Amino acid sequence: MIGFVFPGQGTARVGMGGWLRRDPAGAAVIARADELLPEPVSELCARGPLDKLVNTLHAQPAVTACNLAALAVLRERGVEPDVVAGHSVGEVSALCAAGVLDVDTAVRLVATRSRLMADLPDTGGMSAVMGLPPDRVEELVAEAARPGEPLVVGLENAPDHAVVSGATAAVARLAELAAAAGARKVVPLKVSNAFHSPLMAGALDGWAEAVRATPMSPPRVPVVPNATAEPTTDLPTIVDALIAQLTARVRWTATMHALADVETLVEVGDSKVLTGLLRAVDRRCASLADPAAVRRLRRPEPAA
Repeated sequence: MIGFVFPGQGTARVGMGGWLRRDPAGAAVIARADELLPEPVSELCARGPLDKLVNTLHAQPAVTACNLAALAVLRERGVEPDVVAGHSVGEVSALCAAGVLDVDTAVRLVATRSRLMADLPDTGGMSAVMGLPPDRVEELVAEAARPGEPLVVGLENAPDHAVVSGATAAVARLAELAAAAGARKVVPLKVSNAFHSPLMAGALDGWAEAVRATPMSPPRVPVVPNATAEPTTDLPTIVDALIAQLTARVRWTATMHALADVETLVEVGDSKVLTGLLRAVDRRCASLADPAAVRRLRRPEPAA
């Protein structure tokens, strides 16, 4: 049983997708993404500048292009998933792997998502909190929030790794509280706003309209949405979860546990971030950041 997991926006870096652009199957997908996007991403991935690449408007399409290129490489070699999940915007790539979206539709949908999020006023931020259990982070979040300055746990990435998201002042207060509570590390994230928080509500109607207008097919394999962390093949549930994800928590720790029975996990994209998070729950994962990982994956046995 093979599970594909797809990384999200935080994995964007200069040089990403290098070997995928040299593979014919991967290169074709990246070239197609360049054609579809308002601004091509292949040169931005290859050479930067970094500040432009990590901007929400460009980071989400860039990561998605690399994810879908890696997916094409696997498909060309006959490797298909039995279950899929994606981290934040990586969920759109996962839906492509499950057959819900085709490549063109996935790229266009991510372009819309990135534009809607980038167009919001810059009113918030995010910080990763490492070394505290989720229930303690929840307590500190409640203490740091104020009326008109919301703060939530936006992502549960691992048992001792949460990301808080909300008003800038509340995030700053949380950092001080977490340090005093014994957090191993509190790291401000280089993001333009408070993703997966109530401050994304201004983009929610536009996102819901875009998702519901997008042609989709029932999934060929189960999908584990961020918002529920429960495998499903029910298309309406998948659609609702994809819409909710914009403001809802990414339940990645629970998602990793939902994949507990999957023998082989593959991080499909040019990233090792999810591989590292899976290591935190004692799971091994092959990352396509290493092109040799493709050769190590076994093709399915032919039917008797």
